[in-house]
Amino acid sequence: MTIHIPSDAMTNVQMILRWLHLLAGITWIGLLYFFNLVNVNFLKALDAATKNKVVPQLMPRALWWFRWGAVVTVLSGFLYYLIILHAEPAFGTAFWTWVLLVGITYAILYVCLRPTAGPLNKGPVLGAAVAALILAMTGLLITLNGRPMTSTRSLSIGIGGGIGILMFLNVWLVIWPNQKKIIAWTREAAEKGTAPPPEAAKLARQAFLASRTNTWLSLPMLFFMGAASHYPMFG
Repeated sequence: MTIHIPSDAMTNVQMILRWLHLLAGITWIGLLYFFNLVNVNFLKALDAATKNKVVPQLMPRALWWFRWGAVVTVLSGFLYYLIILHAEPAFGTAFWTWVLLVGITYAILYVCLRPTAGPLNKGPVLGAAVAALILAMTGLLITLNGRPMTSTRSLSIGIGGGIGILMFLNVWLVIWPNQKKIIAWTREAAEKGTAPPPEAAKLARQAFLASRTNTWLSLPMLFFMGAASHYPMFG
């Protein structure tokens, strides 16, 4: 059997982008699952003194790979999506429609994640609100960008990638800023014996809900990314 490396530059660029996207995505989503499926309950089982030692050592390292894995995942995926979308009808209109819908969706999602009291501070209520929001974004993307000759690949990547952008923004605008403060307060508590400020519990709750939201959002995100090449459901 002879191995033939494609000589077309764009084919190789797309392959490199897909490889980077998968590699970084495994790092990002793998750590997301670690935080939600393992680390949350692990930290609950620790006493205060042990937690004050573990958190400043574990979380900065894990969150570094977590947030920068998200950056590489989104950047490589975004460039790949532009290449795919460029070959579709009405490229400019489809792209800016996607940007606008994802931006509006995140603005609403961000507002939903801010409360530290009331109905939206309860997981099931927040989950229902987020589900309705994602369904609305998905429906509008299909309706507005699903023109004749539009491929399943571009629509699926648009939906899955849009959800990925929402998750990425949660990482950098909610989870990491809150966790950075919590880590600093925990380190200070370990070194000086001081108690964390009352704000710490509210920030921890926001970060937890944003992280748990990302965990659930990863399910449709991964479905649509897989459907792009293997499940021709549009058209």
